[in-house]
Amino acid sequence: MTRTALDAVRRGVPPGVAELLDALLAEAERRDVAVHLVGGPVRDFLLGRALRDLDLIVEPRDGQSVDADGLARGVALADAEVVSHDRFGTVRIARGGAAIDVATVRRERYVQPGALPTVEPGSLDDDLRRRDFTVNALAIPLTTAARRGRPAVIDPEDGRGDLAAGVLRVFHPQSFHDDPTRALRAARLAVRLGFRLSRGSRSALRDAVAAGAFGGVSGERYRREIEKLFSDARLGLDPAAALRLLAEWHVLGALEPGLSLPPKARPALRRLGRAIAAPPIEDLRGEPWMAGLALWLADVDATSRRRTLRRLALRGDPAQRLTDFPKRRDRMLRQLARARGRGAVDAVLADASDEELLALLACAEPASRRRILRWANEDRRRRPPVTGNDLVAAGLSGPAVGAALSRIRLGWLDGTVRTRDEAIVLAREVAMRVARRSRSAARKPKQKRATRRASAALPETPASPILPPTPPPNRTLLPERQ
Repeated sequence: MTRTALDAVRRGVPPGVAELLDALLAEAERRDVAVHLVGGPVRDFLLGRALRDLDLIVEPRDGQSVDADGLARGVALADAEVVSHDRFGTVRIARGGAAIDVATVRRERYVQPGALPTVEPGSLDDDLRRRDFTVNALAIPLTTAARRGRPAVIDPEDGRGDLAAGVLRVFHPQSFHDDPTRALRAARLAVRLGFRLSRGSRSALRDAVAAGAFGGVSGERYRREIEKLFSDARLGLDPAAALRLLAEWHVLGALEPGLSLPPKARPALRRLGRAIAAPPIEDLRGEPWMAGLALWLADVDATSRRRTLRRLALRGDPAQRLTDFPKRRDRMLRQLARARGRGAVDAVLADASDEELLALLACAEPASRRRILRWANEDRRRRPPVTGNDLVAAGLSGPAVGAALSRIRLGWLDGTVRTRDEAIVLAREVAMRVARRSRSAARKPKQKRATRRASAALPETPASPILPPTPPPNRTLLPERQ
């Protein structure tokens, strides 16, 4: 690789990543170790797209004992942290907010369809051919040792031709049998890059679906792919388009029988994708994939929704929130449409999670979307002029404090409470009403008990005999004229 190309790679990543790359390559040159840029970063570099991260592979030569772990730990950078994942032979070196993944060349064997691979030492060719698609099986030599006798781009299966044609192609017909999660990655890449699955790869996918290969993969692995499907919206991916491809390829039904993509969910999922790419709410810390699952499954029948959540190994509070979302969505959207004033909107949204806010924003009507955005970006950060401690100091206690705080917040957002003194006056009025209700509630049971005691003291009235009908009253007649 020429120095000009290396400089182009360095310019395509954040400064912190470029510093890590320089330090790694300097250590590799000192040891005369072959290091290659590999996989998705090479694909994106050749397509002229921005580089998100860097994946490097170390290729030990005869007589060398250095591997990815040894190379990473030899980097002379202060505060650099090295984390090894022995199962897969990978290492991550991180410093500040920057990180680079490094691996030693390896090959993989699949003991059975859907199982995690067994990783073994291998050659550079083995490492490239174990990958999912030919466009990801590309390497660029970075060091002097890597360039010896090698072309500028190492391409064992015409991946550059597939890049030019806009095609995703697997290496062999058993690829989706070995790892069915490749189907979900195919949908993500096809939509994000504007590519299509090759005819032979479509046929291989149909065979894997028909053979039941998708049943052997754990729910956690599928969930991780779903998470990436929504997080990749930051890179321009339309989640609705990716899920539509999976539905067309019959992958959704293979994940869970009866699972589909309801047409009603598609517009909301598209809006969610745009919101993830350009967040309209500041400081939102929710998980985009939770909002995506909520929108996707909200219009799936309840039985399929529960079964899908179990299939994705979602349990406990996350599963319950996703199960309850359709009813909460409908209730909050109705209340938002009827809300009058900013305080009323606050009462509707106060207990909504960040994921629910994202999902509501994606499925609400325009007027309600504007209310959600105004509340999320402005009103939820506004603090009334008094706190609970202030109200206690003013003489309030018990339930009156919470009731007064709620009423003050509503007035503060609506503009009817503007100062601390006004808030204290309102708090005392609320406390008086709470006290009156408490006294009234305390009297009612006493009155009922007294009535029951009085009724019990009365003698029992005997049954009356049947009396003859009462005659009609006498009419007053005028005396007869004599």
